[in-house]
Amino acid sequence: MGVSADSQFIPGRKVIMKLRIILVILALVFTSRVPQCNAEDRVLFAFDDHSIPWRHNLKVTLVEADKHPDNPILRRGPQGAPDHGHAILYGTVFKEGDTFRMWYLGMMQTKIEKGQAPGYWRPMCYAESKDGVHWTKPELGLVKFNGNKKNNICRIDGPVHSMTLVNDFLSVLYDAEDPDPSRRYKVAYIAHMPYDEIKGGMSQIGVKEKRICSTICATSADGLSWTVVGDRPANAGGERFEVSSLYRFGDFYYSTGQLLSPWTWRPDGSRTGRNVLAFRSADFKTWSPASAHAYSRPGQLTNPPVDGEQMHMGMGLWNRGNVMVGLHGMWQNAVTKPEKGEHWNKGVRIDLGLVVSNDGVHFREPVPNFKVIARGETGAWDDKALLQGHAFVNDGENTMIWYSHWDTDGKVKNMEIGLATLRRDGFGYLSPQESDNDAEFITDFFEVAQNGKVYLNISGVTADAPLTVELLDHRAQPIPGYSAQMTTSGLQVPVPWSQDVIANPKRALRVRYPVGSPAHVYAVYLSE
Repeated sequence: MGVSADSQFIPGRKVIMKLRIILVILALVFTSRVPQCNAEDRVLFAFDDHSIPWRHNLKVTLVEADKHPDNPILRRGPQGAPDHGHAILYGTVFKEGDTFRMWYLGMMQTKIEKGQAPGYWRPMCYAESKDGVHWTKPELGLVKFNGNKKNNICRIDGPVHSMTLVNDFLSVLYDAEDPDPSRRYKVAYIAHMPYDEIKGGMSQIGVKEKRICSTICATSADGLSWTVVGDRPANAGGERFEVSSLYRFGDFYYSTGQLLSPWTWRPDGSRTGRNVLAFRSADFKTWSPASAHAYSRPGQLTNPPVDGEQMHMGMGLWNRGNVMVGLHGMWQNAVTKPEKGEHWNKGVRIDLGLVVSNDGVHFREPVPNFKVIARGETGAWDDKALLQGHAFVNDGENTMIWYSHWDTDGKVKNMEIGLATLRRDGFGYLSPQESDNDAEFITDFFEVAQNGKVYLNISGVTADAPLTVELLDHRAQPIPGYSAQMTTSGLQVPVPWSQDVIANPKRALRVRYPVGSPAHVYAVYLSE
């Protein structure tokens, strides 16, 4: 058989095998660096005192996120664009496949009128990115604006026109478990509707307004073209409500947001500033008028309350399966009241703090008043007030968090979107309080899957100063054969037990620090 002149450049079997081995090694090295935890893994965060309630000689240290040097990473559009006035993350970011998807609130005008966008419409705009930093605004071709459809406005159809006009916070949820593909994407947003256009009316509680802050729900097959659910707001028949989140936790869909007196009050009936309330629905069609008190800042509940301390626009939330984490607006009134003719909230300042919930209803601050993202120094683009979104993604070694700036002077200055990052799941860590003493923590009981794995997100451990990890039984006693030492730092370090785990509905974990340990434990992952 003849051989072509090019055949000498075709590698032989031995060369191919060597190349394959090299590729496998490279793949193993790469995957060892990138965490492989699944969305179904149970996460026990260091700052979560319900998941890790038992502690000896340990303290929680929360971590402030690092702002991206290129902030703001998504800017307002040119004149004539639907987001020329502002582009703010009263919205959502999540990663779908290899694409980051963002839904945000645009405003075409550069001025507000009486505290509102002219026409009570700030369109739902859409952007995409491959890295979460550099964003494109695709021409969706769905909504006619300025004489053409070359824009990134999402389409919303509904039986009442005012229900389709987004004017405040929009929270997008991807609901993979919904059997109806046309309902896989869900959104809740605020529309300011005329009272006489609300079927079912509103309650007699509070003050009657010309336009009601209405909670509108809609569904979509692709997240771009939406259909309003029903013919009336979710809060029809109830009180006005400034919805700012949407998530599914357990058997219910939840929406949380802010309300203040006279529509809500403290437990004893006294007046209050902005609180977080939670509403729920079993089917995303009918929402109960009964609400739960979800969160207030500590100073709001003291007697007397801390002057000017409130929370703002509920919470931007991240559902981690067994726990909800997120950011809330730490509102503080202006030091001096705005003068006549000045914007009503001039001088208000807002930073973003951490909240956590284990039931999806009741939230708390792990360390009150800690600023995960603080507003910038005077003169920075984000120096006045910050806005949180539902915008958290674990990507590689980082947790990415997007946020916005709000110009409380009412001039719509620098109202754009920024990015902040943490070590992956690195909101905070447990470390010894006194260095000359040992330390330990014991988790709450959890269910162990057959051959389940346990991982730690840790730093500062060495062969000379390891952590000891033990599996405990239903009486919190060590189980023989399940004690191991952690000598390697990393984002997802497996506990090297000598035998496979046997399924059991009630187990716990004990982690021991030796005297002088410099270790930081950020999270424990329980995987199937």
